[in-house]
Amino acid sequence: MSLLHVYILPAIGLGMSAAVIPGPLLAYLFSTILTRGARMALLVVLAPLLTDAPIIVLMTFVLGQLPQAALQLIQVAGGCLLLSIAWGASQQLQSDSLLTLPPDEAAHSRGATRVLLTAVLMNLLSPGPWLFWATVNGPLLLSALEVSVMHALTFLLAFYGVFLGGLCVWIALFRRLRQVGARTLRSMILATALLLLWFGTGLITAALHASQVQLPLSLSLLALEMLRRTWTRRRAAVR
Repeated sequence: MSLLHVYILPAIGLGMSAAVIPGPLLAYLFSTILTRGARMALLVVLAPLLTDAPIIVLMTFVLGQLPQAALQLIQVAGGCLLLSIAWGASQQLQSDSLLTLPPDEAAHSRGATRVLLTAVLMNLLSPGPWLFWATVNGPLLLSALEVSVMHALTFLLAFYGVFLGGLCVWIALFRRLRQVGARTLRSMILATALLLLWFGTGLITAALHASQVQLPLSLSLLALEMLRRTWTRRRAAVR
């Protein structure tokens, strides 16, 4: 079998799957595009390049399998991070200035470091990359490395080229959506916040082996946020 069929085509398929299957990183990418602009979202694309190296080394060459306790800890921490980002997106919905920013203006703000750091933490605290390299990509990489270093590098280049390229395609598509009317933009930001909320509660309940309470937990947190908003508006009206 040739290099193309054994390593390149599987890498392309896996890269496409990683780029299109909904997950925490993709949800955060959408949120960043809509609230901060396309150039800022490019920082999110860099996160896998910064975080996957230690993940690959640990899961492919050292551990081979993530301990259950470590996986649960990662899930809880990642879920809490996603919930905090969802809350932040909800807060941004109340800012009128957000909706009048040019799409790329935020790329020059001091928030760039925060966006990149959040994306890096999200990738590290998401179980997806750890399990992906332990069960799917890791064995393929080891198999390629047994043939030659060039085969392994070709596999990595094909995978990350398609994966990161796919994320850039999402940015190009959502950049156009960023230019719609204020009401539509608010609706899209709200949708990404709800998506982040759902992924966050999903990680936490999965870690606690209580997936059956994901929906009630999500609805409870949503209700608390609505009550908080109502209370805040009433206080502002009294003043």
